[in-house]
Amino acid sequence: MSGNVYVYIAVMAGVSFVIRVLPLTLLRKQLNNRFLKSFLYYIPYVTLSVMTFPAILHATQSTVSAAAALFVGITAAWFGAGLFPVSAACCLTVFLLELFL
Repeated sequence: MSGNVYVYIAVMAGVSFVIRVLPLTLLRKQLNNRFLKSFLYYIPYVTLSVMTFPAILHATQSTVSAAAALFVGITAAWFGAGLFPVSAACCLTVFLLELFL
């Protein structure tokens, strides 16, 4: 880094502050737009998916075992398994496939 660290910290703090304060200042009354309400409702799910999906595929030695574990996890969650059984099934899938690949 060839700059002043305090400038970088100040810029990061400013950006974080603006991101949190801007919606509070712009949206003072109740939202009535159905599209905007649904858009804001799904933002946390989309953000979590976008951050998690690449990490799943690059966390293992082989992309094949990661894709298989992703499929097992989605299937287990689809049939109503909880968080711990889904994660245990995914870990077991990766372990077994990495053992044989």
